[in-house]
Amino acid sequence: MDKDQIIKTLRQVRDPQTGRDIVAAGMVQDLEIEGDNINFKLAVPSLQMQGKAELNFACLGAIAEVYPQANVNVHFMMRTPGSQESTSIVPHIKNIIAVASGKGGVGKSTVAVNLALGLRQLGARVGLMDADVYGPSIPTMLGLVGQRPKVKDVTGAVKMVPLEAYGLPVISIGNIIEPDQAVVLRGPRLAAIIKQFFNDVLWDELDYLIVDLPPGTGDVQLTLVQTVPVTGVVLVTTPQEVALADAIKAMNMFLLPQINVPILGVVENMAWFTPAELPENKYFIFGQGGGKKLARESRSVLLGQIPLVQSIREGGDSGIPAVLETGSIVSAAFLEVAKNTLRQVAVRNELMAPTQVVKMG
Repeated sequence: MDKDQIIKTLRQVRDPQTGRDIVAAGMVQDLEIEGDNINFKLAVPSLQMQGKAELNFACLGAIAEVYPQANVNVHFMMRTPGSQESTSIVPHIKNIIAVASGKGGVGKSTVAVNLALGLRQLGARVGLMDADVYGPSIPTMLGLVGQRPKVKDVTGAVKMVPLEAYGLPVISIGNIIEPDQAVVLRGPRLAAIIKQFFNDVLWDELDYLIVDLPPGTGDVQLTLVQTVPVTGVVLVTTPQEVALADAIKAMNMFLLPQINVPILGVVENMAWFTPAELPENKYFIFGQGGGKKLARESRSVLLGQIPLVQSIREGGDSGIPAVLETGSIVSAAFLEVAKNTLRQVAVRNELMAPTQVVKMG
């Protein structure tokens, strides 16, 4: 019996939690062949994990097809704690970036969509989660209104397959329930939906998952940091003083000692108005300096300033995001934000330990 052939065969078996093949996920360990006996260990996050029996039978069945005479012994063992891989329920997602704001109407979802697509244009593998459960606008912005995610059986576990727009895997509550139902959801139900978006969605291997949060501070934000290790937060504000005051409250929640999620930087949206016919002109109709002030308060950086241009609103409504308009001033502004975000994530990961999942006592 050939060891390489057995490993190749086991690649067909999927982890019921993440949907990855068990070899790529690093679960198969200490594979040994003695006569007709095949012994190996499967490293799992918990010995009480759901789908353990199905996983065992899937391994036995896969090997039996190639080597029917084999006696296969699978030993389950707990994954060694201490690594980012072991603390995350989505170890195949390297960085989870939350996009947050203190109040509604500052263009947070627009920034989230264009940041995700900007990072993808720069060569990263990116996904987008619409956790703005009170007013999910991402289906409109990406032309996904009315579409429903498909479901798939993975080693006995039913998983959702994300929708796709412009090469971006996307999941939104707006594609699961009717938009007018979202506003009446209460805390426990919201928490269950956010957890489901991580536990029950088949995310590919991703460099970045952008999570569009509801405005302010509340149940969804707390559920997110209690469910997965969040790499960092991008704060969105406008130059206005009132938006800045609210953004500082949102910032302070993430910086609480028991939460301790770093602020990657600030995006100042609607920084100035530029009419299409006068591209050189800047009219500071909402004031100036809000983004820089927030960056100072959060001890982070200004990732970029996005002008108020009619094409951003048109792009959001038509399902063609502004960053895809090659050569426009808005596309350049969003790409600058994406480049600076890449740099800030690299600096954060170099200088700081991985964020831990928050345990609220």
